Amino acid sequence: MARAVSSGWNAGLGRSPLDASAEPAAHGGGPGSADRAATGLAIAHRLRVPRATVGAVLRRHGLGRLPAVAPAEPVRRYERARPGELLHVDIKSLGRIGQVGHRIHGDRRTRIRGIGWEHVHVCVDDRSRVAYVELLPTLGYVDAVGFLERAVAWFAARGVRAERVLTDNGSAYLSQAWRAACGRLGVAHKRTRPYRPRTNGKAERFIQTLLREWAYRRAYATSGRRRRALAPWLRYYNRKRPHTALSYRAPITRLEEVAA
Repeated sequence: MARAVSSGWNAGLGRSPLDASAEPAAHGGGPGSADRAATGLAIAHRLRVPRATVGAVLRRHGLGRLPAVAPAEPVRRYERARPGELLHVDIKSLGRIGQVGHRIHGDRRTRIRGIGWEHVHVCVDDRSRVAYVELLPTLGYVDAVGFLERAVAWFAARGVRAERVLTDNGSAYLSQAWRAACGRLGVAHKRTRPYRPRTNGKAERFIQTLLREWAYRRAYATSGRRRRALAPWLRYYNRKRPHTALSYRAPITRLEEVAA
């Protein structure tokens, strides 16, 4: 099989026979040259081995997937000039805890279904990366609007005036109640492009950190214990945790620079 791979077969799993037969013609090859563009299934048939075995060998050689037709979009990094100029808002849903979950022990067979959800609402300042977080019972507009009002007030108490808020296109953020709240608070509402969650990348990245270092860090026995662990972790994140984008300083240091 290794000889089959190294002989030049372009064996992308999931590639259609039509692709395999069309490529040689596009490059001026004859009918016999179609052998050089084979699917994983074709290789398995030719070598009389299981397709799963072929797939494992192809993945080991980096041939498990064909390259994307279109090049990946370049990463566009930006940072606002002052705290409060842009706040990133997002929601992450977490299953309630009835027992230690599969993310800790890895066994999905012991999952408890129907226990319900709770929702982490996050607000991250673009300039400083300082974060405000609440764990709320829903992701509807009532909780979303209440969270926005409290987040804006929290930042204001620290000398930061919220100017713009960036969200995805969730129903809560498209509601009239959200629009009215933004107007009442004097905050411009910006939305990400549809199906482009990376546009709100600072919130997405913070949520990854939140999950890794708080939600899934230990085996919480109950949802209440997980909830009580949130505030201490958030204080650590804002005040002590080194942030790579801030030259390994804590987020709060940028707010202190503005206050000074």
